[in-house]
Amino acid sequence: MTKPRPSLEKPTLDKYLDRVTLTEEATHHVLRPWAGIGFGLLFVLISVIFAATYVLDEPKYLIILAAAAVAGYMAMNIGANDVTNNVGAAVGSKAITMTTALIIAAIFEVAGAVFAGGRVVSTIEAGIVDASQMPSGEAFVWVMMAALVSAAVWINIATWSGAPISTTHSVVGGILGAGVAAAGFSTVHWMSLAGITASWMISPILGGGIAALLLAFIKTFIIYREDKIDAAVFWTPILLALMTGAFATYFTVIGIEKVAHLSMTTGLWAGLVVAVMTAIVSRPWIARQARGLDNRNQSLRKLFWMPLILSAALLSFAHGANDVSNAVGPLAAIVANVNGLAIAQTTYVPLWVMLIGAFGISCGLLLFGPKLIRVVGEEITKLNPMRAYCVALATAITVIIATSLGLPVSTTHTAVGAVFGIGFFREWYTRNSKRRLEYVRQKTGQLDFERRVQHSPEEWHRRRLVRRSHFMTIVAAWVITVPVSALLSAAVYMVFKALFI
Repeated sequence: MTKPRPSLEKPTLDKYLDRVTLTEEATHHVLRPWAGIGFGLLFVLISVIFAATYVLDEPKYLIILAAAAVAGYMAMNIGANDVTNNVGAAVGSKAITMTTALIIAAIFEVAGAVFAGGRVVSTIEAGIVDASQMPSGEAFVWVMMAALVSAAVWINIATWSGAPISTTHSVVGGILGAGVAAAGFSTVHWMSLAGITASWMISPILGGGIAALLLAFIKTFIIYREDKIDAAVFWTPILLALMTGAFATYFTVIGIEKVAHLSMTTGLWAGLVVAVMTAIVSRPWIARQARGLDNRNQSLRKLFWMPLILSAALLSFAHGANDVSNAVGPLAAIVANVNGLAIAQTTYVPLWVMLIGAFGISCGLLLFGPKLIRVVGEEITKLNPMRAYCVALATAITVIIATSLGLPVSTTHTAVGAVFGIGFFREWYTRNSKRRLEYVRQKTGQLDFERRVQHSPEEWHRRRLVRRSHFMTIVAAWVITVPVSALLSAAVYMVFKALFI
């Protein structure tokens, strides 16, 4: 008779270990948000130390160091809120993981801010209020400080609330409110402000329109074709070429302007050359990827994986170039004022100022970005890699155009407008496209059902592809951002005035 094998199970010990494990998991869950806050405070401290290496010999270096701390905090909030615009569609479509998206965004945000961020910084720095009409140079410094503080606080509140607001609106509203509180309405550059405001209204419409056109193209020439895979092999390299060509044009004209000033004609030729090379190189690669794929929509998603990653990288670069101004524009104005320089559209932006903004944005998106990525990528309308590619490319093209014009366009408006454009276009296309209805009839024989849906308002309402509640919530957040940040900034300026001026 064999002896029973000794049991390794120890009820008392196992109960104790389970309790310890549960305690550890609860501790990690509770402390995780605090870890992000701790790393954020560490970055703010690093920003101050970094700035100190450049300005300790200045007579008013304490003001600059304080502004550097607030600018670092502001940059992190921009990264946390605006990262959704860059990679939300890619993550929502399940084309790339959250970790991959954050790494891509962090790298290209820094590159865009450092290489191409100066033009829009000058607009934020000098294009909203007139420094010469301020009561004093010191008052102008505190106007910019109040704008930074109020915008950062409002963006922080919105991020924790899950609202993808416009950080551009926040900082422009902050400068406007503090400027009016300091010197009245006459100090505002109303024409410049009108141009900025017009870009805010145009950008979501333009982004949504471009995204819808791109999706219409993909549906017409790829999705609803008899042989989807052959159509994708032919057209996907061209779509890739369009994206890289636009980026090459932008980088040639704007990205290297600190090194060489090249004309738009030169940029367009550079974009054409890069586009042709991209089409030639990518075509055999895409053809290899397409081998053995079934002739169905699910297979197309695999072919749009690389275009989507590249479009997310392009958008991150464009966002870094455009939105770094929201963090470091006021800081650059403070530095120029303390150094006794005239505040003008051509004011030089020190590299250390740009670096604080660039790395602050990346730090914020890595620490706090995932929350709003899910809102834009998953909760407005359903995205797949093809739709996500349209969103990313449309947003990138719109932001590139705005940046080349020196307009601090809202990437939030543009990206969310593109997502809504995709959703509303799909609703219209599903109901009205004869090509789609004929395709459905041939493949599934469900045309009668489709017609019943078309002529049934109740059923059509139930099958809407865009969540209206999210649409209204986001638009409401957009509307109140400027007045809230302006009023908050005016109040902060009055406090600064009472304490320091």
